[in-house]
Amino acid sequence: DVAIVKFALNLECLEAQFYSYAAFGHGLSDEQRGHGPEPIGGRKANLTPVATAQAYAEEIANNEIAHVAALRTVLGDQAPPCPLIDIGPAFAAAANAAAGTELVPPFSPYRSDALFVVGAFLFEDVGVTAYNGMAPLIENKDVLGAATGILAIEAYHGGSVRTLLYQQGDVTLAPYAFTVADAVASISALRAALGGGKDAALTTGDGGAPSVFPADANALAFARTTQEVLAIVYLGSADAPGGFFPDGVS
Repeated sequence: DVAIVKFALNLECLEAQFYSYAAFGHGLSDEQRGHGPEPIGGRKANLTPVATAQAYAEEIANNEIAHVAALRTVLGDQAPPCPLIDIGPAFAAAANAAAGTELVPPFSPYRSDALFVVGAFLFEDVGVTAYNGMAPLIENKDVLGAATGILAIEAYHGGSVRTLLYQQGDVTLAPYAFTVADAVASISALRAALGGGKDAALTTGDGGAPSVFPADANALAFARTTQEVLAIVYLGSADAPGGFFPDGVS
C-alpha cells in the first residue's frame, strides 16, 4: 500500500504544481513539496478574469493541493518529497509528439484559456486511469477510502475538462491551424500509444458520436498499470525518466 500511495503522491505533485501555477502564478510551498525541488517552467496562465477557465483552474488547483496534503497525511513519515517536475518545456515536447511535428510557436498551456484546457486534458484522464488501476491493489480500507475519494474527484475534473473541450471542438486552436478536437484526438492517440490503449478522443466512429465520458464497452472507466502511466508522463518508456518527470518519480 505504501508504494502505491507514494506513486499517487508523485502524480498529485505534478497536477498540483501545474494548476497552482496556472491559477495563482506560484507552485506548492517548500513544506507542501516535502522540501523537494521547485518545478521547471511554471507560470501564471493568461486566463480571462472570472471566466470559466480561470474558475476551473482555481478550484482544481485547490483540490490538487488538498490531495497532496491528504496523501502526505496517509504516508506520514514515509512520504517522499515531490520530485523534480517539468511543467514548461515538457508540454511542448508532448504536443510535438502528439502532432508528429515541431509546433511553432512551441505549445504552452499558459498562453490562453483554450490552450490551458488542452494542457489540462493531458493529465486528467491519466489520473483517473491511474487511480482506477491502483485501487484494486490496495489492502488497507482506510487507504482505499482515500484513494477512491480522490479517484472520484479526478473523474469530476476529467469530465469537466472534456466537456469544455467538446463544446469548443470545432474552434481553431490559435495560434495553430488545427481545431481543438484535432488536438484532443492527437493527444488521446499519443496516450493510447504510450499507455496500452485505454483512451478516447471527443468523438467516436464515423458518425462523430460524442465521447465526453471515456470508458470501455461496459461503460467502466479505463484502468492503467503503473508502468503504463509512467510511460505517458515520461513521454516514452516507463524505464526512461523524462517528460514531466526529468529525474523520475520519487
